[in-house]
Amino acid sequence: MQAKKQENKKPKKNRASAENAPSELNEPRWSVVSFEARAAGNLTYAQATQKLAELAAQKVAGLCIITDEAAARIDENRRRLKL
Repeated sequence: MQAKKQENKKPKKNRASAENAPSELNEPRWSVVSFEARAAGNLTYAQATQKLAELAAQKVAGLCIITDEAAARIDENRRRLKL
């Protein structure tokens, strides 16, 4: 019975280390893109969400947040296709 109780216990997460761990969300690696173009790049995720909200208020269509790497591939494809 004692063994079963120990098996069901979940390990406690070390909050201090999780909060201090570097996060990709805090790195300047995010872009905001619309249907037409990359609106901004090299942003933290928080900056990108702020930019997205600003553009949404201006009624810019097709907004999303993606990595700078993905945005660069979109830009390259647009140049290649001359869009």
